[in-house]
Amino acid sequence: MTVRKIVVMGVSGSGKSLVGERLGDLLDVQFFDADDYHSESNVQKMANGIPLTDEDRRDWLTDLADLIRREAGLVLACSALKKTYRDQLRTGDPSLKFLYLKGDFETIWSRHAQRQDHYFTGQDMLESQFLSLEEPDANEAYIIDISATPEAVLKQCIAALSIKPQDDLDQ
Repeated sequence: MTVRKIVVMGVSGSGKSLVGERLGDLLDVQFFDADDYHSESNVQKMANGIPLTDEDRRDWLTDLADLIRREAGLVLACSALKKTYRDQLRTGDPSLKFLYLKGDFETIWSRHAQRQDHYFTGQDMLESQFLSLEEPDANEAYIIDISATPEAVLKQCIAALSIKPQDDLDQ
């Protein structure tokens, strides 16, 4: 059985979009970035350096679960910082697989410093994400070390999911 619905999760700057996009291409399923589903008020809060609350995320998570439910297959880049958020996403499909891109604060902050034109700004916001993060264990997600190159991280994801590029995704 081939995995059809995957969430690439982690704090901002962990490489979710880059890895997710490449994984979507490899699996020949559509890639979605959860950031594109935030309300304008959530985007404004983050642009102003204000961390989102659970209440801010409620409708966003509902919309993402609906997206997961609608799609036959997808890769979704989503922070999914708390277990309750991941549980809400799983309402879209109980067999949803999570890849947790795990890295330390210094590594991820150095990546943030290289980003341009992203509404997520400030060291305080990244610290807030690390404080909010309820790391999944190996029973809930595949844990992927992001200290290597993006190509090596993608290879870890492929190995964790037991994906072979020649897999027939229609079986």
